[in-house]
Amino acid sequence: MDTGERDFLNTPPMKTVRFGGRVTDMLDKQQRGDSTDYELLKHQLTDPDIKDAQIINWLQEFRSCVTQLSKEHEQLVYSVLRLPWAERSQAVVDEYMSFLSNLVTAQTVFLCICVRMVVSHFTPSRFQSNITIFICSDLPRTFERCHQALQLISKYVPSTSRFLLPILQENFPFIQKSSRTLECYIHNLLRVTVYLPVIRRDVLELIIGKLLKLDVRNAKRKLFTCCVASRHRGAAFVCVCQDEDTPPEHLPSSTLMAHPEAEKLDALMSVLMAYIKDVCHINGCLHVDQTKDVYRDLLSVFDKVILTTHASCHVQYLLFYLCSFRLALAEAFLDHLWKILQNLSQPAVLRQAAAGYLGSFLARAKFVPVHTVRACLDLLLSWIHGYIHNQDGSGSPVCCDISLHGPFYAACQAAFYTLVFRHRALLEADMRKGLEFLQGLNLERVVMCQLNPLKVCLPAVTNLFAAVTRKYQVAFCYTIIERNNRHMLPVVRSSTGGDRVSANTNPLDSFFPFDPYLLKRSGQLIEPLYQKWEELCDTELLPSTKGLQGSRDDEDDFLREETPKTECIMGMTPSSLDSNLQSPSSVGSPRTGFHRPF
Repeated sequence: MDTGERDFLNTPPMKTVRFGGRVTDMLDKQQRGDSTDYELLKHQLTDPDIKDAQIINWLQEFRSCVTQLSKEHEQLVYSVLRLPWAERSQAVVDEYMSFLSNLVTAQTVFLCICVRMVVSHFTPSRFQSNITIFICSDLPRTFERCHQALQLISKYVPSTSRFLLPILQENFPFIQKSSRTLECYIHNLLRVTVYLPVIRRDVLELIIGKLLKLDVRNAKRKLFTCCVASRHRGAAFVCVCQDEDTPPEHLPSSTLMAHPEAEKLDALMSVLMAYIKDVCHINGCLHVDQTKDVYRDLLSVFDKVILTTHASCHVQYLLFYLCSFRLALAEAFLDHLWKILQNLSQPAVLRQAAAGYLGSFLARAKFVPVHTVRACLDLLLSWIHGYIHNQDGSGSPVCCDISLHGPFYAACQAAFYTLVFRHRALLEADMRKGLEFLQGLNLERVVMCQLNPLKVCLPAVTNLFAAVTRKYQVAFCYTIIERNNRHMLPVVRSSTGGDRVSANTNPLDSFFPFDPYLLKRSGQLIEPLYQKWEELCDTELLPSTKGLQGSRDDEDDFLREETPKTECIMGMTPSSLDSNLQSPSSVGSPRTGFHRPF
């Protein structure tokens, strides 16, 4: 029933049936020091076999005396609020709503306890027999009633949203809980933002923060690697859950991940992507204003929790997915990353991370057109050339030093990575104009400068970049690469303290945020938007390096064996991108065909 159809405040209580005396009389006795009936009342309210008629009678009595309830009656009020109303008849629900509205209006001291009661129903109910069983049949109706209750509270107490967020945070299930529990809770949190949009940004930050922990933890535990390995083996999926949930049996095995933790993240990402799509579209058409609002909220969350998290694998794809709705969103995101990269007031590590996102997004987002890629490369290379010019004109010796020039090297790697992925698109429409564009970037000056970016960037990137630029004769990198190979990298900081010389092949602690998306169910939304790696043909590779191409055709992760686990820290945290992390062949990155000897 629509809560607006009935004015709960002006609806008089119906005739009541009294059990052991009137509630008002019990409260009077308790005030005089006789708490016998008062305690009996609390006991009756917790009766597990209480009937609908009894619940209605109690609620009617309490409605008539809400002004007598004070802070000292908190336990009694708590017992009333905990009555099993959400799964009962509509008559019980109506009476409960009436009591709730009267209570929060007359006694705002009970606002938080009322909100906590509603939020406690955001996860499935369960009962104990020999095993734990979820009662799922009436969940949609139960959740609907809970949201009606919360909307009712917000209607009579407009400040409800201010108290709601801490309660949502404290009631968030542990990430180790079942996929079903987390999925329901997150679904309900997102639904709250539909009628209380003022807290949407904070709710998204709460949810995404939890998912990031799960994402990074799974990457560290190599669960996604296990998923890929199982997929390659063609092993049948059998999931043995350690918690109170069971795998969703309605899903075909082809859409299930090989590990329960990865399956959990997949389910939660699916919920968030469905929410983003539903909020941004009305009757199948994109609603521009609502989409802009969602973008602003997600971008704020990106800055606060995603950009500052190193080596997450999937959560950042929420923004990738949203940007696919409209080119203006993708360009706004690229502009935002560009501003962070060139902002000297930002910490170097965030500028480097922004460069990684910029290059990875340009390389992997199929919905970003060539003219946008060209414009971004123009900006990147102009900034890089300006940086080189300033260093050359400083009058001080210039050398390869990551601690001083980290953002510069990250920008170079972003440009090289983008060119490796998108050079065909840049050239295929008009070869002559495409070559003129590449030549105009003056890449030869970048690779020949004293800062020596080829020495710092990932070998997989530098070698493929060298192959592409050699083919089109816009830069000649192999002499520099061979010279770099004969020298050790400079002294870098160690996570154990002090300095040491390390043959680290990933001194920038780089990772490419939009490397292949490995989650199956939510990945179905990403796959059409994703630029897969197109292997270079033999004519683009030097004869001496062709033989180094891996023979494992089912593995084509761009960074395989090029980002080893190391103690050398140049980012926020030690890299969790393990050298054994591999991608499915269908959406992988180029095989690492070149190895830099030290």
